Amino acid sequence: MTDEFAGVAGVLYEFGLLKRYKRTGWLVAGVRDPESIADHSFRTAVIASVIAKLEGGNAERAAFMSLFHDTQETRITDIPYIGKRYLKAAPNEEVTADQMRGLPEPVAEMVSGAVGEYEEKASLEAVCARDADKLECLIQAVEYREQGHQNVQPWIDSSLAALKTPTGKRLAEEALRTGTLEWIMPVLNGD
Repeated sequence: MTDEFAGVAGVLYEFGLLKRYKRTGWLVAGVRDPESIADHSFRTAVIASVIAKLEGGNAERAAFMSLFHDTQETRITDIPYIGKRYLKAAPNEEVTADQMRGLPEPVAEMVSGAVGEYEEKASLEAVCARDADKLECLIQAVEYREQGHQNVQPWIDSSLAALKTPTGKRLAEEALRTGTLEWIMPVLNGD
């Protein structure tokens, strides 16, 4: 039992690397200090819960999958899209299986199940989580553009094209229509 808990502690430290690892695609766009993978995963989980709820799915399951959708990047890093053309990384399910090796079976099944469901794209919640991943990228690109980074349009275009759910598409339209701080004026005005 102690060895299993040592393994769990180890994977918790390993997943903590996601707070330090940066999303590398933004470096290509000229963003000097891009968001971390953990930053991305957090907002992706929030977005996934919203999309799933509005699509009639299980918001908690969609958010849960989103929390684990990029945990493999502790081992393979965040390979930018352009790099994926030349590099062949192990499938996410395989990396996750390695990460879960030696952990208590319930924990390993929980994480592997979430990653497997996300990668299979078979459930409504998985589709919502995948849309959330793309929508988070689009929203981040809009934020970077408002901060003066002009090379982010390809991220906006590719994210928009990848959306599948009606809710994801509507939210993307709205995100593109509004400014990133428009939400604050009603708060400041007491509305």
